[in-house]
Formats: sequence, structure tokens, C-alpha cells
Amino acid sequence: MTELDLLVDFHKNAKRQGPGSTTDTLKALSFIDLDGKKNPKVADIGCGSGAQTMVLAQNINGQITAVDLFPSFLEKLKQEAQTLGLQDKIITLEKSMEDLPFEEEELDIIWSEGAIYNIGFKEGVKQWQKFLKPGGFLAVSEITWLTNTRPNEIESHWNAEYPQIDTASNKIKILEENGFSPVGYFHLPPSSWLKNYYEPMEARFDDFLNKHNNSSVAQSIVEGEKEEIRKYSAYKNYYSYGFYVAKKV
Repeated sequence: MTELDLLVDFHKNAKRQGPGSTTDTLKALSFIDLDGKKNPKVADIGCGSGAQTMVLAQNINGQITAVDLFPSFLEKLKQEAQTLGLQDKIITLEKSMEDLPFEEEELDIIWSEGAIYNIGFKEGVKQWQKFLKPGGFLAVSEITWLTNTRPNEIESHWNAEYPQIDTASNKIKILEENGFSPVGYFHLPPSSWLKNYYEPMEARFDDFLNKHNNSSVAQSIVEGEKEEIRKYSAYKNYYSYGFYVAKKV
């Protein structure tokens, strides 16, 4: 198995593939005015195994297309939808977020939690804007600096890992420059990282290593995740996911 195969295997049985919570999803959804919209069309891009997809399906009376590149995540999502009786509200689509098949002005809402970094915030905002109807909403969570200055270790790390990391004001500026009017913003609390993402991750380390016979690649993945947890625990006052909700104007 390649390193990517092992990464997918490590994350596929997790409830979440990134920080977040039901509370965060509902808070972002509360900024979206769906009054008068019958059967809104929603795309959840980079949906993973679909924790937030289920929340959306339970709270929006419309059709949701759950998009992800990895079929194993979509299979888990379909199983969960079946368990919750939501299978008629969710369509799965195995596609890259850079190659979406939607028509122009087809969607009422584009949702993406912790995934837009794969294409880049600016690129995603620019490319996805055309799929939204006028008055449609974009809701994305994106790695964001919480302060204007921060220690060199974490700044150097994120600038190398994801150069588009920035403050909320600069992310909002990108939205405004690309046809959106911001309607809501908040950043995820530590519990969305630690309790909902990192602690369940730590509980999977031993089983994952045993499953893959403590291979060097499996060990490298676990060490990488441990280092990510260490950095967040040390520097959580300086960065988080910002949740941005904006209306197409």
C-alpha cells in the first residue's frame, strides 16, 4: 500500500477526518437564510465520511450531493445515511473538487468543512462561485491565524505546509473580491480539535500499527499525527479553523 492508501485507511473509520462538531455545523448553518427556498440543492465538497453531511441532511429539506475523491469515505457515508434513514436525501459523487460536474448557478449552498485547502482557499472560492445561484451561500472552514503575530515555530510550519494560511480579515477580503458578501464568521473551539478529532485519533494508533505490522510507513504516519497534535496543543491560541459563511451577490 502507498502512503496515501495508508492515510485513507487510517482515517476512513473515523467519525471525522478533521476538526469540527455538530454544534459548529449548526452554528454555520444558522447564518444561512433558506426562507422561501423549496428543495434547495446543496453540495458538500470534500465530505469525507460525512459527519457534517448527516447534520445538513437532518436540518435542510433538500437534496445534498456529497463529493469526495476517495470511495472508501463515500461508502462509509452511505452506510451512515442508511442507518439514519437519510439515504433518499443524499447523493454521493466520487470526484475531485477541481473537476466538479455542476452546472453554472445550479446550487443553493456549497459546503466544505476542513477541505478547501486541497485546492487552496482563493482557488476554491473563485472556481466554486460559478456553481452558486445569485443569493446562494458558501460555507467553508479553513485554517486561520487567530492573532497578527505568533511564535516562529508554528508560523514557519504553517507557511511551509499551507502558504495560504492567513488572518480572518484577509480571508474575508478574498471572499469580497470574488463576488461574495460575508454573513457570518467564527473560529472552532479547542474541543472541536481535541475531543472530536485528536483524542479519537490517538485511540486508533495502536490498532493501525498492528494492522500494518508496524511498517515504517505506518509508523511515519503515526509520528506525523503525533507531531501535529503536539503543535496544536502548544499553539492552539494562535490558529484554528475559521468558519466563513458568505452570500453570492
